Amino acid sequence: MDVARIVLMRLGLGLVTLLVISALIFGAVELLPGDIAQSVLGQGATEETLAALRTELGLDRPAPVRYLSWLAGAVVGDFGVSLLNQSPVAEVIGTRFANTLFLATYAAIIAVPVAILLGVIVALFRNTIFDRVANIATLTSISSPEFFLGYILILYFSVKTGWFPSIAKVSDGMSFFELLERTFLPALTMVLVVVAHMMRMTRAAIINLLASPYIEMARLKGAPGWKVITLHALPNAWAPIINVVALNLAYLVTGVVLVEVVFVYPGIGQLLVDAVTKRDFPVVQACCLIFAATFILLNLAADIGSILTNPRLRHPK
Repeated sequence: MDVARIVLMRLGLGLVTLLVISALIFGAVELLPGDIAQSVLGQGATEETLAALRTELGLDRPAPVRYLSWLAGAVVGDFGVSLLNQSPVAEVIGTRFANTLFLATYAAIIAVPVAILLGVIVALFRNTIFDRVANIATLTSISSPEFFLGYILILYFSVKTGWFPSIAKVSDGMSFFELLERTFLPALTMVLVVVAHMMRMTRAAIINLLASPYIEMARLKGAPGWKVITLHALPNAWAPIINVVALNLAYLVTGVVLVEVVFVYPGIGQLLVDAVTKRDFPVVQACCLIFAATFILLNLAADIGSILTNPRLRHPK
């Protein structure tokens, strides 16, 4: 019962947060300089045409009324109509968001097991040359922007060797393995960033438990180091590990904008950049709201995972 109550409280807090973010998104778009109708029709449009388009877009109504109307539509998946092609925004975003989820899943399948395995190995060989080299490599990866890593990978794996294409161009007729090949470099770019965070958190969580009395008892009984870490320390370190994994999964979905732009990948991040450039504000609002909802949902999953794996959180005093 306590767990259900905590989960419901976190869910309610997530919904309130999303409501506040939706107001900020709508308000930020409203504060942008220029006239939306003028930017759509161009400088040669007449006043009558501009007035008709403003009425069609609802710009003649007060901002709070337009916000509530937009929010009511967003709740049922209706984000309005794109200003560029007059198609429903949900249809424009649908395929692009599916591409982004595929890329994030591709990167996560590689990154999560590799990060946890490396974290266990580094904790096992802590304070050795291997540990120092791993720390330097992870700090370098964390400190490098995604677009820089992407260009480095393009230089070595595409330009110099020709192993993988530099542009992640995908189409419906591709086979699954061809799709994996085309998206390998953007997925690898994201893997290099999130593996470093997850590996360091895994290492820190395990090393923090190595000073516990039950770990000392296992050592006194003669258990080898790998067995102490994998059978005794790792199960009790799952709470912080699950938390950081869920947060990095949220980053994989919401932080792909630069990666998709570098590799010209047809995802929702590339769509957001194009919509901002062309001032297609309904698409911009929808993309930002989807990013926010995804991040909040995965943060909620991280909280629930921490609660379920940590008895102290399930039964707070």
